[in-house]
Amino acid sequence: MAFARRISILFVTLLLAGLGGATLLRLSPGFGVDERDLDSRLNAASLEASQAARAGERNLGRFYASYLSGLARGDLGTSRLFGRPVVDLLKERLPLTLGTVLAGFVMAWVVGITLSAVSAMVRNQALPFALDSFSSALLCIPSALLAVLFYRMDVPASAGVAAVIFPKVFFYSKRLFSSSLAKPHVVTARAKGLGDVRVFVWHAVPPVAGELIALVGVTLALGLSATIPLEVILDLPGIGQLAWNAALGRDMPLLVSLTLLIGAFTLVANALADAVAHAATGAGSNDNSR
Repeated sequence: MAFARRISILFVTLLLAGLGGATLLRLSPGFGVDERDLDSRLNAASLEASQAARAGERNLGRFYASYLSGLARGDLGTSRLFGRPVVDLLKERLPLTLGTVLAGFVMAWVVGITLSAVSAMVRNQALPFALDSFSSALLCIPSALLAVLFYRMDVPASAGVAAVIFPKVFFYSKRLFSSSLAKPHVVTARAKGLGDVRVFVWHAVPPVAGELIALVGVTLALGLSATIPLEVILDLPGIGQLAWNAALGRDMPLLVSLTLLIGAFTLVANALADAVAHAATGAGSNDNSR
């Protein structure tokens, strides 16, 4: 029952997200205007055909109902901007974006968890201060500016995704580790002469594992959103660049499809992370009760 309720909420949220994206695009300035309307080389028949192709998008309710009907058949419509089926565009560009996001995600988590663990365990305050300052600086830099800097330095887009995710992982995990290391059972383990690494791995990490897993979904969604300015500035043919072009070109079928795709990715990633975190927390509680 709880699973069916969760699926229903996810489904309704996606429908509302798609409708919200279509509504914002429909109300945006310049909607319904095409640069081809100003092309003097086109004759009256061509202009009328172009306007007729966009006429179905003016009625938002009719467009969205037609779009959902096609979606149920696996048809996402045709992009006016590219003149190709939306499904084909997504199949071509999605692997590049997913590869960039996953590579940046792994880098950010490996480096973030490692440095946060060192910062939480070290007794010299110089290193934690330096790491905190570096992470704070990354938080203050917008993704678009990072993309410009990485473009100048010829750094891959995955490093830009990692730079966006890393501060979130570092600060959150450091706070969890510091709090866990201050708990009585950890202090007792240290007092018994156990090594710092052993105490950290076996006594400090397990109690906060569920909260760390819950952060996975958030950082995956954050990494996906960071790819939009990165792909645009670095000129990478991925989903982010496609979304940017769709917004500029007022391409409603393409933009609504991308809204649903990004929304589904975010919701599913968060739901899976929450489910794993809940299972890990439940298993930890059962172990403690024994």
